[in-house]
Amino acid sequence: MSDTPATGSFRDRPVSFVRRSGRMSDAQDRAWAELSDRFLWDVPRGEAETSVEPGAVADLTAVYGRSAPLIVEIGSGQGHAIIHAASSRPDVNFLAIEVFRAGLARTMLDADRAGVSNLRLAEANAPEVLQHLLPAASVDEIWVFFPDPWHKKKHTKRRLIAPEFTDIALGALRPGGRLRLATDWEDYAKQMRTVLDAAHGFARDFDGDWAERFEGRVLTAFERKGSRVGRDIRDLTYVTDSV
Repeated sequence: MSDTPATGSFRDRPVSFVRRSGRMSDAQDRAWAELSDRFLWDVPRGEAETSVEPGAVADLTAVYGRSAPLIVEIGSGQGHAIIHAASSRPDVNFLAIEVFRAGLARTMLDADRAGVSNLRLAEANAPEVLQHLLPAASVDEIWVFFPDPWHKKKHTKRRLIAPEFTDIALGALRPGGRLRLATDWEDYAKQMRTVLDAAHGFARDFDGDWAERFEGRVLTAFERKGSRVGRDIRDLTYVTDSV
C-alpha cells in the first residue's frame, strides 16, 4: 500500500514506516466496519493516505466528550499497551497512532471487549498528528515503545527519534509533559539518548545511564521475546520545561 502520491515529493524527510498491504481476519474486518465510528478519528488528509492536513486542529473535548489529561502512544501495534493503560486509568484520555490497519482493527476489537471508552485511534503519520491535528501543548505524555529500529545503516535516516521529531513533540506536550521511550535495540537506544540530551526544551527524568522500566507499560510478548534472546530493554524518560 503506497503512502506516496502519484506526482511529486511532499514530505521533508522519509516517514518512519513502510506501509504494507495485509489481509485482515474476518473478525478484524467486522471490527473495522462496526467499531470505527466509535473509536477511529476521521482525520482530514493531505496528499498521502496517512497524512494530516495542515491546520486540521481537533477539538479534543468534542472528540472525547470531556476534558481530561491526554496520553498519546505512537506505533501502538495491536494495542496491548494502550488498552491496558486506558482500562487502568479511566480518568485519562488516550490516543493510539498507528498506520497498520490490521493492528488498529485488533485494537478496536479488544477495546470494545474491555469496555474501554476513553480511547481513540488515528490512522496517520505520527509527527503530522502531533503537529497538525492535536492542539499545541495539549498532550501530557507521548509514548514511543519499541519503534522500528531501521537497523541497516542506509535506513537509519528513517528512525522516528531525530531532532525534527523532538521539536514537534515539544510543541505538542504541555509544560512539564513527558516523553517516554523504550527499545530493545542498543544502537537506537543510544541514538535516542543523544538526540534527547541535545534537544531544546527537554531534560532527563532519570538518574544514571537509563531510566527504570516504566511500570505503566504492560509486558508484551514482544518484550518478553527480546529479553529471552538476550537483548537489553532500554527505557528513557524526558520532561519538558515547566514554564
